Amino acid sequence: MQKIFRVMIIIAMLITAYLLILAWRDDYANAPVVQAASESAETVGSDIPGSAPANKAAGDIPVTTTPTGTIVGNADRSTSTKDERLITVTTDRYDIKINPNGGDIVYAALKQFNATLDSANPFVLLEDNGNRIYVAQSGLIGKDGIDTDKGRANYQHTASSYTMAPGQQTLSVPLTYQKDGVTITKTFVFTHDKYPIDVSYTINNASANPWEGQLFAQLKRDNSKDPGMSDKGALSMATYLGGAWGTPDDPYNKLKFGKFNESDVNTVVSDKGWVGIVQHYFVSAWTPDNFKGQFFSRETGDDHFIGFNSQPIVIAPNKQTTLSATLYAGPKVQSELKDVAVGLNKTVDYGLLWPISKVLFALLEGIHKVIGNWGWSIIALTVLVKIALMWFSNKSYYSMAKMRAIAPRLQALKEEAGGDRMKMSQEMMAIYKEEKVNPMAGCLPILMQMPIFLALYWVLVESVELRHAPWILWIHDLSAMDPWFILPLFMGASMFIQQQLNPQPTDPMQAKVMKFLPIIFTTFMLFFPAGLVLYWTVNNLFSMTQQYIVNKKVEEEQKRKTVKVLD
Repeated sequence: MQKIFRVMIIIAMLITAYLLILAWRDDYANAPVVQAASESAETVGSDIPGSAPANKAAGDIPVTTTPTGTIVGNADRSTSTKDERLITVTTDRYDIKINPNGGDIVYAALKQFNATLDSANPFVLLEDNGNRIYVAQSGLIGKDGIDTDKGRANYQHTASSYTMAPGQQTLSVPLTYQKDGVTITKTFVFTHDKYPIDVSYTINNASANPWEGQLFAQLKRDNSKDPGMSDKGALSMATYLGGAWGTPDDPYNKLKFGKFNESDVNTVVSDKGWVGIVQHYFVSAWTPDNFKGQFFSRETGDDHFIGFNSQPIVIAPNKQTTLSATLYAGPKVQSELKDVAVGLNKTVDYGLLWPISKVLFALLEGIHKVIGNWGWSIIALTVLVKIALMWFSNKSYYSMAKMRAIAPRLQALKEEAGGDRMKMSQEMMAIYKEEKVNPMAGCLPILMQMPIFLALYWVLVESVELRHAPWILWIHDLSAMDPWFILPLFMGASMFIQQQLNPQPTDPMQAKVMKFLPIIFTTFMLFFPAGLVLYWTVNNLFSMTQQYIVNKKVEEEQKRKTVKVLD
């Protein structure tokens, strides 16, 4: 029975390590394949969804037909223009650049987040340069659309720079386009202390003929690496990078790069859904505001597109209509995402153990509001978890202490029984019954801790609130590995000491395996987030203290029992 107990602990710990490794590599296992230059060279043109025949090379502009969501046109990967022509927008949260040719957002820096741990520069989410193409595009296509596969609409603007003044709640950036009696006003509305950006098209048809067209909104991204991982090191925790979409009935679906041409998203129509691109800590997403959007996705060369078209609308002469959509380009903060669209908050992907992760994060966030430091909050959370499991742990440690106390009797029994396994088993069961010991109870602490450990891993990896969160001394980022490997080594030492408080295996091979277990786990922990290692270290220290007290109590009981027998 003791052998089974030991084997179960070893298996549980190794399975946990294995699951962590799988979680680490899962979403990055399938890197997108960049097509050959000879293939992509055939597709040149503009960023606009076109109405070209379906057999033409796919481009940046979705087609005007909505049933299939197929995208055709041509594909000029360059969407930027000279910086002096770009419209700059500065708010409390954003530094934005808008290209008047098409009215696309070609640059978005998040002022509340540093690019890297020691950088004074803001984190850049959207950009269009030699390093990365990642832009938010929208426009009008269709019969009378102003964006075609021949070129984008060139908007007029009254200012080249807009700044949100202190105390100002909203900032509007209007762009206008006029042709044949039709005036189209594309307006970006930025709100103080919020990331969602309202993008509206007001179409005023002052001509003598009906105007027909439809709105499109899409995200365009190439195969470049996730900039959110740039300061995490070569062996850092990898998280999901790719497309995603959702509707109220189907809130969250991943769409990996390399699969954009094969997705079921092209059959989706929703007026409350969203499409987006997800990366470490950050997400960009479009959601329709006042129309049903026909979702689509596709890839051309190493460019990926995900978005939606509105249904075609017809505006009678001397009438006007407004179509609008919302763009979110910012951090994956659950409290903000859930108000943008149903399911968008699920881009904070906690995996299969998300119910436990959500509870842990809620507790951690609540503690942080009081303490003000994420490292001390993790320590407080660890203590709370240990207190919650204390009854089960005491039962387990009491059983393990009993096993430790009767270990000499079991060893003597093994020598006495020799090769008679049946006799040895019967005698062991008699001793267990006499001492009221359950050898399997020792598995409870490790088995109960495993789901919590895995769930906390995802909390630390996925929660942007812990990005660049310092603790003390050399720990400047709890979401990254310990740069000096001090915590993992200390964790390994605590694990080794804790083992000495447990009953030692009678089988020599098991004893050797148990001695190597701290080394194995320390090696794994070298490259995991410092916050996770901190949790496991504090958990070990707390367990050691608890087990030491229980061991002393059992030793006193055994002494009193021995004295009573002698008397």
